[in-house]
Amino acid sequence: MANAIADEHGFWLDDAFASGGSKGYDHKAMGITARGAWISVQRHFRELGVDVQADPVRVIGVGDMSGDVFGNGMLLSRSIKLVAAFDHRHIFLDPDPDAAKSWEERARMFALPRSSWDDYNRSLISPGGGIFPRSLKAIPLSPEIQSLLGIPVIEIDPESLISTILEAKVDLLWFGGIGTYVRGSNENNVTVGDPANDAVRVPAMALRARVVGEGANLGLTQAARIEFSSLGGRVNTDFIDNSAGVDCSDNEVNIKIALAAAKRAGRLDEAGRVQLLVAMTDAVADLVLDDNRLQTLALSVAERGGAAAVPALSRLIDVLEDAGELDRANEGLAVAEDYARRAASGNGFTRPELAVILSTAKLCLQRALEDSTVVDDPVLESELIAAFPPAMHQAFAAEITQHRLRREIIATKLANRIVNRLGPVHPFELVEEEGCSLAQVAAAFVAAERLLDCGTTWALLDTATMSEDARLAMFDRSARALRGHIADVLRAGRGAEAIAVLIEDLADGVGLLSHTAADLLRGEAQVEGRRLAAELVTAGVPGDVAARVVHLYDMDGAIGLAHLATERRIDPTALTGAFADLGEALGLDWAQQASSRASPSDPWERLLVAGLARDFQQMRLEFLARADPSDPSAHVAAWL
Repeated sequence: MANAIADEHGFWLDDAFASGGSKGYDHKAMGITARGAWISVQRHFRELGVDVQADPVRVIGVGDMSGDVFGNGMLLSRSIKLVAAFDHRHIFLDPDPDAAKSWEERARMFALPRSSWDDYNRSLISPGGGIFPRSLKAIPLSPEIQSLLGIPVIEIDPESLISTILEAKVDLLWFGGIGTYVRGSNENNVTVGDPANDAVRVPAMALRARVVGEGANLGLTQAARIEFSSLGGRVNTDFIDNSAGVDCSDNEVNIKIALAAAKRAGRLDEAGRVQLLVAMTDAVADLVLDDNRLQTLALSVAERGGAAAVPALSRLIDVLEDAGELDRANEGLAVAEDYARRAASGNGFTRPELAVILSTAKLCLQRALEDSTVVDDPVLESELIAAFPPAMHQAFAAEITQHRLRREIIATKLANRIVNRLGPVHPFELVEEEGCSLAQVAAAFVAAERLLDCGTTWALLDTATMSEDARLAMFDRSARALRGHIADVLRAGRGAEAIAVLIEDLADGVGLLSHTAADLLRGEAQVEGRRLAAELVTAGVPGDVAARVVHLYDMDGAIGLAHLATERRIDPTALTGAFADLGEALGLDWAQQASSRASPSDPWERLLVAGLARDFQQMRLEFLARADPSDPSAHVAAWL
């Protein structure tokens, strides 16, 4: 109705009011929400050493094959062994399913116009299984079902059976249906607010699944997620797992706004628009699923920080709360003292808590960018173009670059990437460390990212063959190295928001130093580089990946040197030699390497150490700024 009114009045949103309509992206046909949630499932199991696309995975589920999220989800791997499921009508039990045959049967049911578990071919169910209406007073349990569920009773009422299914010892609990089925131990049914499922709801401590995939909303309360995670289970939150549906709608709206402008300009007719929308379906899905992949990866990197990361994250919560960005109580986050006690016992933040921090940090950074001039920088036009499917990049470049939501799209994409790649803490600590704004940090991030070709580094880390623990460690190390470079850009640019100017001033010098870094390093810096490379290779990191990450550390100081070389018109190589001579002679290299190895958990000590590392560089740069541009090394030698 909204779309029709907009069309009648020629409003610029055209039919972008409601996504997924008759001329949009059908989420069920795309399976986009389930596919996004399945990426979360894959990430969980990958870190457990399981490939859910090839290894058998025992699953229990909430929903039926006619549903979008449940139906699509249960077809995403042919290794799934669905042993039990239920919806509001039936309970499905298959204690030892044949993965291939059961997948084919689920696919058949999914293709029906309407279906329920009652349509499942019973001849394909393993011995002892069956399909039972929830209207029965009692359901008989075969020895096979008793073994599956771990209960020595011969019959049970449907509500108790569902509770028992939820508590079954399986690999995956997949939520694809409406309802909240798991509460925290300290919650009662009234606080949960879903009376229809009070009779079957179970406490989080009773769950025995290894992983929970929350394709549907509110399968668990936030307190239940945190409790389950603290007990060793793997779970994110619903707004992480099923975000692909909303993300797909966002993409559709942005695409339709651009294409509406093309229609008004007479460059596209309605038939051509519809044809293009259909043709771009897979490309839109790729954009969406990449967001899911990077976001769950960021959660894993953050979770890896463990107890040592608690003080910094707790401090960030305080910062966000003081800024009015976060309500600790509403988001289920504990008070600082509770987190301190948790860290003292060796435990870090849970993934559900990290999901709240991650998303809040993104929203805060996005707003800061929208209120700044950073998003207007011409360098970021490529970010805007990349937010749309490739088929639009050239044909509709004008409509994209003049998009009514241009600034908001750039701010959203940039905030996502910064927090996904740096984690939620580093951007906010840089604000305090360097006395700048979040927008200035974002500008410096883009400059450092491009000057150091971080995109190639991240792509290599994404695709290289190594253990997931090693991969996560490499992403964490890369973020730490990049943080230092961002601080150097902030100092070199004096907090400027003009990214294009920063890159233009520094590109030649940084490029030259990147090619000669290995030859310019001296004593302590050389030793540290070799030590780090050996450590990474020993940890199972491929040599080319290790070299790439070590190079990020070897380049420490390059941005400041490139800036000074440009400003004073000194040869960057000669300036770097003098810089290295001074650092080696005075022990500043040793001090800087020691500060880079230190990783204090206290947030104030973290700021102090990070500031010292930059100051050890700044001292030398300020000294060399007074040198004779023709021979800076002679100036150092004479002074020494």
